[in-house]
Amino acid sequence: MASIHVAAGVGVAPTAMAAYDAALADANLHNYNLVTVSSVVPADATVEIVDRAPDLGPAGNRLFVVQAKRLVGPESVTGAAEDDTGTIAAGLGWATGPGPGLFYEVTGDDPTAVRAGIDDGLDAGAQLRDWDLRDRTTLVESAEPAPDAHTCVVVIAAYGESEPIC
Repeated sequence: MASIHVAAGVGVAPTAMAAYDAALADANLHNYNLVTVSSVVPADATVEIVDRAPDLGPAGNRLFVVQAKRLVGPESVTGAAEDDTGTIAAGLGWATGPGPGLFYEVTGDDPTAVRAGIDDGLDAGAQLRDWDLRDRTTLVESAEPAPDAHTCVVVIAAYGESEPIC
């Protein structure tokens, strides 16, 4: 049976890419070449939320993932409206049943709206496929953007172990 580990992270750094890398490091997924896949959970997989992903193989390997990523720079924060909390959020939800399941990812500025979007997306995906997906879980990561740096939040589902890339 394959394991899918779901971890979240927050990163703050002077550049967008460095903030993303820091968020990946917070989830312990920064040493892999991530390959994004579309969002189907294999029927024999188990999905588990972890604080940090375990060691999934050597650095530089390819790792298949579904990810939600929200990234903002300092210009977004300083130009925000007075009543804007400045929160950024990324969320991943999954639904499983007797067969395969689905992941659904949403990002935004309001964790509650991100959760609602995930629920709507999972409903639509299950209906499209005519799958009975009763068991649902959601993980949302949010942060207040740093005023003078780039801020990134991620939620990533890592499929199994990494594989050599070449």
